[in-house]
Amino acid sequence: MKLIAGLGNIGEKYCFTRHNAGFMVLDKWAMDNSITFREEKKLKCFITKFNDNILIKPTTFMNLSGEAVRAVMDYYKIDVKDILIVYDDIALDLGRIRFRANGSDGGHNGIKSIIKHVGTKDFDRLKIGIGPQLNVPSENYVLQNFPKEQLDELKNILKTADEAIEFYLENGIQQAQNKFN
Repeated sequence: MKLIAGLGNIGEKYCFTRHNAGFMVLDKWAMDNSITFREEKKLKCFITKFNDNILIKPTTFMNLSGEAVRAVMDYYKIDVKDILIVYDDIALDLGRIRFRANGSDGGHNGIKSIIKHVGTKDFDRLKIGIGPQLNVPSENYVLQNFPKEQLDELKNILKTADEAIEFYLENGIQQAQNKFN
């Protein structure tokens, strides 16, 4: 069993912001596979199961994402080696994705929270490119909606990310890195 956590912020005003790329990937996957998320307040997330995998979208807001990831890991007894975190990366150009097996938080507060709550930086990640960053402070840039001229590219990258996750589940992180990075 794998835990796939898409990071983002809840609420309509954040729905189509760059910071919600992780939510968007899981929402597209859910839509394509006719599955729905349900809120699980005690686990601090929206949750669904698909093919023996658990998909979550934390309801804690980005900076506290680790609380939900830890709660689900504990409840379902999921080891850290069996989690994949899907999130936005300002350093990657829009249209690019990148798998990583571990690493620092890279200044991403959601990842910083997960590292704190799971006690290690050694977990799989799928980064969704949202850059390049304009001359805007990072905290403002990530909370902007994608502009209309980027929506087609966004749709394509969400589709690619879903295919990449399927490949990852079947083949593991190393082969996923070789194919998609």
